[in-house]
Amino acid sequence: MAKGIVIREAHFPGRAPIEAYGNGGFRFADMSHRGSLLCLPSGIYGWEPADPLALTAADFVKLFNEAAKVEILLVGSGKDLRPLPAALLAALKEAGISADPMSTGAAVRTYNVLLAEDRAVAAALIAVD
Repeated sequence: MAKGIVIREAHFPGRAPIEAYGNGGFRFADMSHRGSLLCLPSGIYGWEPADPLALTAADFVKLFNEAAKVEILLVGSGKDLRPLPAALLAALKEAGISADPMSTGAAVRTYNVLLAEDRAVAAALIAVD
């Protein structure tokens, strides 16, 4: 008996370059996702930070769970560069992760280069219109 539509967490179980961004989402691995993304060694996840303008360590629980596999976190903060809050930077430093905030476009391009070099990179990408 059919149980209706099952909504699951958006997740691509692998690493893939970001092919395109804009219009509120991203395209990667011949798929598209509307909304923000968290790209980790374990895969690409749909990501909804509580407040994209004021990120906190709580927005990065999945990242901290994989901290041993990540050296660099690229944070695409939308159309403009926004500095990361001091408390978040301290939590990332304690986990051994270097964070680099930039616009989402710059973060996508940098992520793709570092991914192609097989670097231990993660990216938090806030969707842009």
